[in-house]
Amino acid sequence: MKKAITAIVALVIVALMAFGYMTASQHSHGADSSEVNPQEIIFEHLGDAYGWELPFNHSVRIPLPVIVRGQDGSWHCFSSSRLADGQTYEGFQIAHGGDYNNRVVQQLADGSTYRPLDLSITKNAAGIIIAALLVLLMVFKMRNWYKRNGMKAPRKFTAALEVVVDFVYTDTIRPIMGKEAPKYAPYLLTVFFFILTMNLLGLIVIFPGGANLTGNLAVTAVLAILTFLITNLTGTRHYWKEIFWPDVPAALKCPVPLMQVIELFGIFTKPIALMIRLFANMMGGHMVVIVFMLLIFIFGSMFGVAVGAGTTVFSLAFSLFMLLLDTLVSFIQAYVFTILSTMFISMAHVHEHEAEGEKAVVEAAPAQDAK
Repeated sequence: MKKAITAIVALVIVALMAFGYMTASQHSHGADSSEVNPQEIIFEHLGDAYGWELPFNHSVRIPLPVIVRGQDGSWHCFSSSRLADGQTYEGFQIAHGGDYNNRVVQQLADGSTYRPLDLSITKNAAGIIIAALLVLLMVFKMRNWYKRNGMKAPRKFTAALEVVVDFVYTDTIRPIMGKEAPKYAPYLLTVFFFILTMNLLGLIVIFPGGANLTGNLAVTAVLAILTFLITNLTGTRHYWKEIFWPDVPAALKCPVPLMQVIELFGIFTKPIALMIRLFANMMGGHMVVIVFMLLIFIFGSMFGVAVGAGTTVFSLAFSLFMLLLDTLVSFIQAYVFTILSTMFISMAHVHEHEAEGEKAVVEAAPAQDAK
């Protein structure tokens, strides 16, 4: 058995080296070392685009709809394939370089460039739609099961969904939110599954995966803004009282409103923390995987094809390890975003009698210790 395993491992290593040799050889024939630009390759893979790359052949893309409003106010809708390879269609083209790099621009009659209103279905926009549809599919699958079978225990994928829902709601949302948990659980559970789905789709190389959704600051910003709005629009009177007139010595809030400024600043730092935490963790994971893969081409360009082939084994091994780690991080980051959102919403729903009760307990603690 050990000999068979050893033979399989050796065969895999040889196959990887052969694959690396062919890949590095093709790259070396098509470009010299000066054309290996890791920064350009990384941002091309992590950025948005007007087409969806096919696996192992990034020169061919699945076209997506381009919807733009020109300078004259007219709307134009066409396939992104009409703008491929630097083509121009109806005066529009994709800019390469400058302030509007990789964005659709309009070439005017006087030779100037105009940035139109762009409502195109880009790769990230299509990825968000796909993730939302998958979440709806999971939700309706679970609902239909209980509608048909009552409280009978589900099986297979539905059973796995139930375990996750029970964990997030029973062990996270309900202990923090208390009696208000049923009111805010739909939003919090939706956020959890939506972020988890986007994270996992980003780890899949082939369509419909590959879009760097949670590694996009605009996506995480919208999710954080939703939590910010729910937190502050549903906050209780005591929550706002503690912001504009906190329970601290008067010298700290009058005549210089020091504590009020700090509390107001805290309102905005919470969603910023949610936004940056999710964005940085997911972006970093994707970037590390791409860098490991680029080592094949970098070493091949610097030291020759043979070295690039030898690097393949280590690059793919580390990339596989990082992908497995990113799978775990995908669950963790979705859970962290949900639990922080739950805490922020719960902190905005403290009622005056609850705050007075907590204050009484704190004040009574020293007396109990003295006894």
